[in-house]
Amino acid sequence: MVWRKRYSPPGTPPGTLRPPEVPQPVRVTAIHYTAETYTEQEVADVDAFLKDVPRQGVLWLNVDGLGDVALLEKLGQHFGLHPLSLEDVLNVPQRPKLEDYEAYQFLVIRMAMVQDMADLSGRTEQVSLFLGPTYVLTIQEHYGDVFEPVRQRLRQARGRIRRSGPDYLAYALLDAAIDGFFPVLEHLSDRLTALEEAVLARPTRETLEEIYAVRRALNGLRRALWPAREAVSAFARSDSPLVSEQTKFFLRDCYDHVLQVLDVLESYRELSAGLMETYLSSQSHHLNEVMKVLTIIATIFIPLTFIAGIYGMNFNPDRSPWNMPELNWYWGYPFSLLLMAAIAAGLVFYFRRRGWL
Repeated sequence: MVWRKRYSPPGTPPGTLRPPEVPQPVRVTAIHYTAETYTEQEVADVDAFLKDVPRQGVLWLNVDGLGDVALLEKLGQHFGLHPLSLEDVLNVPQRPKLEDYEAYQFLVIRMAMVQDMADLSGRTEQVSLFLGPTYVLTIQEHYGDVFEPVRQRLRQARGRIRRSGPDYLAYALLDAAIDGFFPVLEHLSDRLTALEEAVLARPTRETLEEIYAVRRALNGLRRALWPAREAVSAFARSDSPLVSEQTKFFLRDCYDHVLQVLDVLESYRELSAGLMETYLSSQSHHLNEVMKVLTIIATIFIPLTFIAGIYGMNFNPDRSPWNMPELNWYWGYPFSLLLMAAIAAGLVFYFRRRGWL
């Protein structure tokens, strides 16, 4: 994964909102709930919806897509969001962080794109979360997320989520985003297991390329998760009145999940590095075996070539008794072949005795 951040042109005033270069469709969904009531709808007219939102209960407004700058400006005016935090929403990817604006808390996290697990890309998506006194506003880069279990808990009123405030909803979303990395790591674990078997059996060029792909995916996930550890820890230790003491206990558990994901991720990175070394060692060992066989073959043929070269000089024995009298022997040719065969057999026997074959 190539980590490329979109910046505003040099000299642009702080808080300037710039739309993405590639237009993106925007979808707005709203969930409003109390302990007794629950409504969920897709919002077409944000202004009209915000005017009719009941003051009681918790509002979760989710925006999929970053293509509508006017929408973000309306949300900023309605909820009193600082322009710098809205600028961070559009300038992706941001480093995971937590910022306290007193009236609200702004949290940036990375979410695994589980639909892209098969290509081993390790790509993640930025989720910007605003926590206010009665609302949670989430803004995602694309449609599709890992928050469906949270929606199911809200629909079915399971657990304490409908009886709690927006801070608990923010925790539930954060916990779902962190836990969403576990299926990705499981998929990478299966790939590493298959690659380990391939490396030990008969590694190929494709095996090396896949190891590199897995390492790139792991490095991309590490860049997304390592700073998230600090953001979740700061969220759990926040002194803001927006986060209750009861929710902080759950946030500490979420922090443990981050550490667990990082531990698994680091172990997989070490395993991928070990696979790389094993692949190189296997290739070196295979090359050594090939060179040994070729060297033995060359060694066997050296004396045979010497004998053939001697008798290939074509001296005339009629001119002198010292000019290769063997050329006139009746059994000269079979003798030379037998001599070569005996030398070759002797060398093969010698190499086997030494353990070279």
